[in-house]
Amino acid sequence: MCAGKKTGSWARPGANHQLARISRLTRAQHQALTAVEQALSAAKLPPLAWYDVLLELERAGGSLRPFELERKMLLAQYNLSRLVDRMEKAGYVERRALKEDRRGQAIVITAAGKSLRRRMWPVYGSAIQATIGDRLSPKQVDALGALLSALIGKPAK
Repeated sequence: MCAGKKTGSWARPGANHQLARISRLTRAQHQALTAVEQALSAAKLPPLAWYDVLLELERAGGSLRPFELERKMLLAQYNLSRLVDRMEKAGYVERRALKEDRRGQAIVITAAGKSLRRRMWPVYGSAIQATIGDRLSPKQVDALGALLSALIGKPAK
């Protein structure tokens, strides 16, 4: 920001410097996600997206409608549908018809899915700790959390 003023414009003086700083966020995210995916693969576990689906289903009490899961996962419908197809084939989720809406369905986590998520967490958690937690102080983690909350909590203009 120039002279402490917020202008909201990336065209102001110093914007390239700020853009470079913000691009580091993307690189840090890529680095952390790559480390998680590599750790899961080395442990012969499914990809991170599977963990995310299972976690969202558990957080929701065990089931969600596809559009609800789509919103939580930020995936396009066709990508989510293929992901759920693979997870269903592996026995980690099931599609069930909704009693109140015969055309609708719910995606339900199975006992095997719950077990898989619990096995994945130590690998996922360790990779995140190594790529982020071990590099930041508790104060920095708090500051990062506050900054990310500010970004996530406000829609872009």
